[in-house]
Amino acid sequence: MAQAQVNPTRMELTRLKNKLKTAKRGHKLLKDKRDELMRQFLILVRENKELREKVEREINLCNRNFVLARAGMNAEALNVALMAPKQEVYLEAETKNVMSVDIPKFTYKTRTSDTNDIYSYGFAFTSSDLDDAVKSIADLLPDMLRLAECEKSCQLMATEIEKTRRRVNALEHVMIPQTEQSIKYITMKLDENERSSQIRLMKVKDMMLEQAHKFSEHDSLDTYPVVIEEEMV
Repeated sequence: MAQAQVNPTRMELTRLKNKLKTAKRGHKLLKDKRDELMRQFLILVRENKELREKVEREINLCNRNFVLARAGMNAEALNVALMAPKQEVYLEAETKNVMSVDIPKFTYKTRTSDTNDIYSYGFAFTSSDLDDAVKSIADLLPDMLRLAECEKSCQLMATEIEKTRRRVNALEHVMIPQTEQSIKYITMKLDENERSSQIRLMKVKDMMLEQAHKFSEHDSLDTYPVVIEEEMV
């Protein structure tokens, strides 16, 4: 890994240490977020699988009932029976935040609360198979809405999991190692500078001591002849 260009100063070292601390904290939070997203994602995937199987099974049943109704009625009578629906459905779409992911939440309400309003025709000239088909379609609506919620939520969570995974990998394999390497480099440089300063101080001290010692020897030699002369006199 290439060494980033950094200034080997104590201020830069302090900044990098704070940056490393923040990066490690963010790495832990992102890992926790990724794990929780994965847990929620797996729950939704299992629910989505069960709902899809149920919805497909119910749709096949509805299609079979419509085929039976079509066999017992002529096309014109069937079209007239289903031409003017009596009941209306109002759909409301909201969002719910799950680990910073806005997943959809669908709610619906009908124009009237009477369950018999799903039949837009009289029972005298229609077959019971058509009644079963319409009833099965009406009963299937909540499961279809929940299936739409689960599938969209799975898509959004999968995208967020991928983003979080890339951020975790970037912190774990790029940013944190580079910051640690820069801190190590600056620490080594500062230690090296400190050792160099100590060596210079020791040399200066030795030079000063040596110079002081020479001065003391010179002073002793200058005073020696005077003492001899005094003794001779």
